Amino acid sequence: MSRALKSLGIFAAFVVIFVISRHAIDTTTTTTTSSTTTSTSTTTTTTAAVAGSTCKGSDFTGVFNEGEGAAGTITASVTLTKTTPGTCTLKGWPILTLQDTDGALLASSTINESPSNAPIQFPSAQANRAATLLTMAPHSTTTFSLAYSDVPTSTAACPTARTISVQIAKGGSAATVTPAFAIQPCNRGTIWVSPFY
Repeated sequence: MSRALKSLGIFAAFVVIFVISRHAIDTTTTTTTSSTTTSTSTTTTTTAAVAGSTCKGSDFTGVFNEGEGAAGTITASVTLTKTTPGTCTLKGWPILTLQDTDGALLASSTINESPSNAPIQFPSAQANRAATLLTMAPHSTTTFSLAYSDVPTSTAACPTARTISVQIAKGGSAATVTPAFAIQPCNRGTIWVSPFY
């Protein structure tokens, strides 16, 4: 008889523990799905999505900063200012397209400079560093440096570029930059560029 009572007592204790644990699980589920928790989760997800989007050239306006020349190499920089709302990220090197005074595309070649392959040293120390991830907010700026030779190496004329289109990613939209004076990169329009900084 005492054996049956012990078994019954163990069974009753099991039932009580099971009911209490079910009740605790149900309470947690109710708290997690409350409107306050859902609202907070939605806000966090939205912020992460906006911050994680990749910048486009059309998010910016650009200014060409006249540079200097020495031994046939001209250096300059371009500063882009974010004009659109929200934040976005960028990392790497700009993609440049040159146009003449009529807007026709010019043959050109862009070479990405990095600390590991640096035949060109830019005047700005930041331009000579490795690419870093930048988070751009409205009105924030980023810059990249550029260099080109204005000394012809053959009988070919150096193209005269009146405007420069700056893309963040291949095939993306561009920011148009107009130097105060046309640039003439020789060697088939070769331009060395630093990462965005």
